[in-house]
Amino acid sequence: MKPLFKLFLVIFGIFTSAFVLMKYTGLLTVEQIESWLREAKALSPFYVSAIVTLLLFADLFIAIPTLTICILAGFFLGHLYGTLAALLGVLLAGICGYLLSYRYGDKILGFLIKDEKQRDEAIKAFNKHGFVMILLSRAIPVLPESTACLSGITKMPFNRFLLAWLLSSVPYILIATYAGSISSLDNPKPAIFAAIAITAFFWISWYIYHRLNKKTA
Repeated sequence: MKPLFKLFLVIFGIFTSAFVLMKYTGLLTVEQIESWLREAKALSPFYVSAIVTLLLFADLFIAIPTLTICILAGFFLGHLYGTLAALLGVLLAGICGYLLSYRYGDKILGFLIKDEKQRDEAIKAFNKHGFVMILLSRAIPVLPESTACLSGITKMPFNRFLLAWLLSSVPYILIATYAGSISSLDNPKPAIFAAIAITAFFWISWYIYHRLNKKTA
């Protein structure tokens, strides 16, 4: 388990660095994103959908507030079209992260973990826990992208990865976009409550999984 933890920490650290950089340099703020969406809506809903999809895809490379984008997608596009735009972006990010890591994963894994036995141990550990890690990855920012890359690096079967990614992403997006669609500037409570509830659900799920796994071990 230690080799997997080491590998995870390195990948997680890379994504976290991007998150901190974006947050504290103000290169991309929620206010800027909301302004873009308002301007795009004045032209066509198609442009709003394109911006939502591109932002969520870009989350693979730069830190994007995924939950906020999904809520804004529902607010500006409505539940159905907001869900479709958000889901497309999240799918593209996950699949791209998996494929890139699958292609270059051997070099990355060999560079980070020199010992072959430890590499095999990391792969076996992720094969055992990876599906649940992906399912619960929406608990905190950058964790979904980290698990997508780990899936590719450890050569998790694509169908298994995609199933876990969809099971994690679809309910998350459906709830977030619905909350956005019934929110307004005068009544932002649905969006706020949804954000709190989603985060709490994933954190509680992680806690339960950790306790059960500890007992089993």
